[in-house]
Amino acid sequence: MKKTILLADDDDSVRKMVARVLETAGYSVTQAATGPEAVAKSRAREPDLILLDLKLPEQEGWQVFEQISRFNPLLPVVVITAWPNQYEEAIRRGIDALMEKPLDLPVLLQTIRDLLAESDVDRTRRLTDRNFTTAYLAHAGS
Repeated sequence: MKKTILLADDDDSVRKMVARVLETAGYSVTQAATGPEAVAKSRAREPDLILLDLKLPEQEGWQVFEQISRFNPLLPVVVITAWPNQYEEAIRRGIDALMEKPLDLPVLLQTIRDLLAESDVDRTRRLTDRNFTTAYLAHAGS
């Protein structure tokens, strides 16, 4: 069965482009354009992973992450953002990976594969490890 990725981004062109890349890679993609829509779709569809932009209408990405992680703390989340200097906040919140836009799609796809391959036992161990550090992924502009 295909893994489902929830793609939450306010930019329609980014959603369409990333969704096309993910679908070509064999994933099922659910899209959300607002914070409340991302929360609702994450509860209704129970995705295997979330790609979460921080700049979302009605509710910013950090708030969305907090809501989703309350009811599904083991759900892998990759923050994709154009906002600079979010790494320290990502570490504080326990985000799996952070990638600044413009996106480096091969790096993003490999990160998704790695996170989806992780067992719940390994994921729990990693999330409770005090030495865990959020992955800061390179972006195309670096």
